[in-house]
Amino acid sequence: MARVAEEHYLELLEVTRIGGQVVTRRGYGLPCARLDVIEAGHPIPDRMSILAAERALELASGAKTGDLVLVLLSGGASALWTAPAGGISLEEKQQITRRLLKSGAAIGEINCVRKHLSRIKGGRLAVAAAPANLVTLAVSDVSGDDPSAIGSGPTVPDPTSQRDAMGYLDKHGIAVSGDVVAVLADPRYESPQADHPAFASAAYRLVARPADALAAAAAAARKDGYETLVLGADLEGDARALAEQHAALALDARRRGKRAVLLSGGEATVRVRGTGRGGPNQELALALACALNGAEGIWALVADSDGTDGGTGDPADPAGATIEPQTLYRARLEGLDPLNFLENNDSTGFFAALGDLLITGPTFTNVNDFRAILVEP
Repeated sequence: MARVAEEHYLELLEVTRIGGQVVTRRGYGLPCARLDVIEAGHPIPDRMSILAAERALELASGAKTGDLVLVLLSGGASALWTAPAGGISLEEKQQITRRLLKSGAAIGEINCVRKHLSRIKGGRLAVAAAPANLVTLAVSDVSGDDPSAIGSGPTVPDPTSQRDAMGYLDKHGIAVSGDVVAVLADPRYESPQADHPAFASAAYRLVARPADALAAAAAAARKDGYETLVLGADLEGDARALAEQHAALALDARRRGKRAVLLSGGEATVRVRGTGRGGPNQELALALACALNGAEGIWALVADSDGTDGGTGDPADPAGATIEPQTLYRARLEGLDPLNFLENNDSTGFFAALGDLLITGPTFTNVNDFRAILVEP
């Protein structure tokens, strides 16, 4: 996104007064002509996340009336821009993020907490940029394409409150320090609402959505003679429950003699109880294989569109996994019990043993999870 913007201003418009920074996850950096590139931690923020957020706030605050502050935003910014509010430490924000991710909390709940513990999220970057003109071009990675949820909405009003954030922490049993409680109780740290004057000079445009990826996949499938069933771009919930639902639809399509592709997107969640390795897409794929139970004529690919599903945040982490009618049969030949791997949240271990991990490396885009189930009569 940044390289295209540079090309537009420097080469097409021949604008010379341009400056800024890019922050992306580790291993995803590409060189830019004028912009500094910072690689930071994702999904757990690190020290570089703080440096990147402080630099972004400094750049925005330095903009003057008549300047254009252009924010190119995509999913991941919640971790990559970290500016703890009050006396909250980076270590505590890391711990809260880890606990929320393991609790099975929805991404909207996680981002609500992040916004209210931050000096950049939840519209605060827009406040820093005022009175300059602010334009955000965003790639959505969230269900419903809600601007306040994409990257925790740093340039738009926040519809959630401190009370909501505290409620989500209580709901998922996340114990926090007195510093966090103090920030969530202090009205000075409440996020700016829609009537804040900073938003009068701010514009927001969605430039890509999960639904666009599904539409492109559906068009490709139809070209190859498949009937397409798009289940939706914003399916959320427990990965195992989603797997059961998808399996039932695929089995029904096969019973009816369909030659079809079932497509869906959204964001699955996992409640981590085991000690294995994995991600929501790999867990969904493993649960799907179990639910299909070796049914003939059904294949599936389940992946995160950015190329990294869960894991450690390393660019070499798997994007997801593929399954086929012989998946469980091959597992038995290797002495693998898929249910044991599922209960231990070790989907990476299961698919690695079969050679069925999907490893793409960085894709340089992020339109959330992508699922495709191929049904042959």
